[in-house]
Amino acid sequence: MEDWNFKIEKRPKEVIERLKSELNSIGGFVFDENKPTTFSFRKRVLYPFYMAFQNWTIVNGKLLSNKVEDNTNMQISFNQHFLIQLVIYIHIIIGLGFIFGLFITTKSYIFGGLIIALGIALWIAVNRKFKKDIKQYKTLITEILGL
Repeated sequence: MEDWNFKIEKRPKEVIERLKSELNSIGGFVFDENKPTTFSFRKRVLYPFYMAFQNWTIVNGKLLSNKVEDNTNMQISFNQHFLIQLVIYIHIIIGLGFIFGLFITTKSYIFGGLIIALGIALWIAVNRKFKKDIKQYKTLITEILGL
């Protein structure tokens, strides 16, 4: 999870309307609105195999308005999708299980080591993609809001 805080000189309602209109015109985004001062969006998954390529980062935002001025403090957090984290942890846990199975058989440590190596490689790849997605979302939000 990574946080991004900044101030913009617009009202919260204007900010949410601007984000909705711009992201809907781009297409491929799902925009959830829980409360009037919060928002959440992510890339839409059109096909099941897109889950492995697109839907890894979820953007959650909170808008805090200043009553005296027309300023809005924005707190945006970037989170990894739960299923991606689950895949990594399952690989590592299964690999450790096979290595602990070494005491029962003598060949399971090779298979367990390979699964752990695959889990670690996935973890590194997911973290790189997460950082790249954060940079893309930051530039997208910056362009939309005119920062």
